[in-house]
Amino acid sequence: MLNRSFLFLFAALVASISLHAQANRWQQKVKYDMDIQMDVTTNKFTGKQRLEYWNNSPDTLRKVFYHLYWNAFQPNSMMDVRSQELGKRVINGRPDWDARVRDRISKLKEDEIGYQRVHSLTMDGRKQQYKVHETILEVVLDQPIRPGARAVFEMDFEAQVPVQIRRSGRDNAEGVRYSMAQWYPKMAEYDHEGWHAHPYIAREFHGVWGDFNVRITIDRDYIIGGTGYLTNAQQIGYGYENPGAKVNRPQGKTLTWNFHAPNVHDFVWAADPTFKLVRRDVKNGPSLFVLYKPTGTPSDAQWEKIAEVAEQILPFIEENFGEYPYKQYSFIQGGDGGMEYPMATLLKGPGLGTVIHEWMHSWYQMMLATNETLHPWMDEGFTSYAENLVSAYYQELTKEKAQKGSVGTGPRNDNVAENQQLPLYHAGAYNNYFALVKSGLEEPLTTHADHYNTNFAYSIASYSKGTVFVSQLEYIMGESNLKKTLLEYYRQWRFKHPTPNDFIRVAEKVSGLQLGWYLQYFVNTTKTINYGIDSLWEQGGNALIRLRRINPMPMPIDVEITYKDGTKELHYIPLGLMFGEKPNENPAVQRVTHDAWQWTHPTYSLRLSKRLTEVVKVEIDPSWRMADVDRNNNVLDIKW
Repeated sequence: MLNRSFLFLFAALVASISLHAQANRWQQKVKYDMDIQMDVTTNKFTGKQRLEYWNNSPDTLRKVFYHLYWNAFQPNSMMDVRSQELGKRVINGRPDWDARVRDRISKLKEDEIGYQRVHSLTMDGRKQQYKVHETILEVVLDQPIRPGARAVFEMDFEAQVPVQIRRSGRDNAEGVRYSMAQWYPKMAEYDHEGWHAHPYIAREFHGVWGDFNVRITIDRDYIIGGTGYLTNAQQIGYGYENPGAKVNRPQGKTLTWNFHAPNVHDFVWAADPTFKLVRRDVKNGPSLFVLYKPTGTPSDAQWEKIAEVAEQILPFIEENFGEYPYKQYSFIQGGDGGMEYPMATLLKGPGLGTVIHEWMHSWYQMMLATNETLHPWMDEGFTSYAENLVSAYYQELTKEKAQKGSVGTGPRNDNVAENQQLPLYHAGAYNNYFALVKSGLEEPLTTHADHYNTNFAYSIASYSKGTVFVSQLEYIMGESNLKKTLLEYYRQWRFKHPTPNDFIRVAEKVSGLQLGWYLQYFVNTTKTINYGIDSLWEQGGNALIRLRRINPMPMPIDVEITYKDGTKELHYIPLGLMFGEKPNENPAVQRVTHDAWQWTHPTYSLRLSKRLTEVVKVEIDPSWRMADVDRNNNVLDIKW
């Protein structure tokens, strides 16, 4: 007969294995090899692409799809019409279109439009039939790709770089010559949900993990920054060469830059003849590059400082969100704001708030890589949550330096609370979410990114409500459990395209709580939270407090009681749907845990150990992390 000690150890081992088991889900794989010939006079380039494609799915593929993103930058395209249609709606006194796009596409001339044209396509040496659906290339295969098989596609194509309007293009507002995002025919993702051949309307992306080998031939005066490692740095120079090494540039009017990027799902580059490269090699870490156009203004110093700041915050990022696995990262001036890509970001301006946000996308989109088209809040919301914590950490660093006599400038704080009792780091997100609810325009977070009725609702839902989702989860499961969850989520699902349910299952395993109800209510619906203090009375020498759930979404409840003598008690009421309770987050304050509140019951009566006349204040959720849409009924001050 097994003794109890052995059974306990066996159970602990099984639990540990369950928690740390690697997520296992099949994924397709690609390997790109591209030769690009860039003509900076005509703003056109030709390309040869060899794409190896591994069908690791259990399905037989009779079609494949490519993205041709730049075809969106033509008059009457889906992106053009959608922007103009949204602009007809006025919200808060402003047209609801993307101010960067507006009606600009409709006014492009023939030499200003963007396009990607495929001239030939073969699979395993055989010519294939294809049809262009604006930004999607549909290829009907002459022979299917069987499960476990590999196919080789070879393509000749050409493209014209559009005038810079959205993310990619030429001659942006700051004068950067080329911002080359979504610039090549890209294989669409096929996964357990099927093909994701989403037309390019406005929003985000989804891609297949793989390796990229890209050779870009361009005028020798141009300097390039982008995804991947420059394999011929000693021939190129410009600061990419090893420190102290001699640069041997070949003769001729052009240079060929050869980049290799392992295990990424996209490739971006930017080029300008006046780029200055700043390099910072982090000890036992990546090389950090900053490429910008010097202007002789104070912004130059801000650009120069980016790599230093990135090195300072990297230890905090890795401690809280996971290690950065690549050997390089580049911050590049270009684009139309800030847009993330593997191993690089395009930035309009050197503001540190944007810099930190875009770098944090490396964790939540470049390595975890949820399907942004279907779950934009899992990228933008998680990234914004992380950005707020990292920005606060950096501000503390600069304060410490200032106290020691050093001079430093922290990132702009875009999250100053209207009411400073809101969670300090995420106050802006809460206020935005409350404004969205009040507007009546909110849609569920399950809405496809391109199919929101308004840009207003999309932006606040993806960025702000997504941030609130994470911050409020901390309230539900406790701060320590959330930190463990984020690290375990990264560890299990890095490079695997997780879904919302994959994340919530990690949170459940870490916390021991059931959390599917939270995903259902806060993500799948627009139901809101509103709890209030209903009444107080005394019975048998004990004070009783009746709480009321006013709006439909149920939550666990923290109630802080302040007594006449100045002492405080935290009364914790778990939600029945959780089947458990969060840890005591502040042992310095006595916590009393009560029976669970069942979601079917609109009221709950709380019994205290003291008389009613001893109570001077009652407050629901003193941490303000619960997204209660009306806090006017959450606090009761009693004047005896």
